[in-house]
Amino acid sequence: MTTLYIDADACPVKAEAERVATRLRVPMVLVCNGGIRPSANPFVTLKVVPDGPDEADKWIAAECGAGDVVVTSDIPLADRCLKAGAQVIQPNGEVLTLANIGGRLATRDLMQDLRAADPFLQGKGGGFGKAERAQFLQSLDRVMAAAMRAV
Repeated sequence: MTTLYIDADACPVKAEAERVATRLRVPMVLVCNGGIRPSANPFVTLKVVPDGPDEADKWIAAECGAGDVVVTSDIPLADRCLKAGAQVIQPNGEVLTLANIGGRLATRDLMQDLRAADPFLQGKGGGFGKAERAQFLQSLDRVMAAAMRAV
């Protein structure tokens, strides 16, 4: 059975993902270090992991597998989930695959090095509005349908 895992601590599309999971009748697991209110939705489970760096990532990577879908903006976590056989989508709707994750990891590492060399270098993060949420919903529908067919 397909499960939808959400790297929930900083995820801006939890409500949209919950609507899709409910419509498709797929279990959804919100994974966080705490501070998120449990949902009354019977399809949604809240998994609170211990405090510490990457504890949520470790738990998701250990639990996900073929036929599952993971929503995360964490590139190293996405890489681990893809290698476990899960499908990965970012909150902006971009689908990550084994074919494109290598470039994303390299870009992430480069930017991390640049920020370390110049602490005043800031990212150019844009806003997150209706267009980004719509893109996420379209992509999630497509990815969930593919994952459910694969099971």
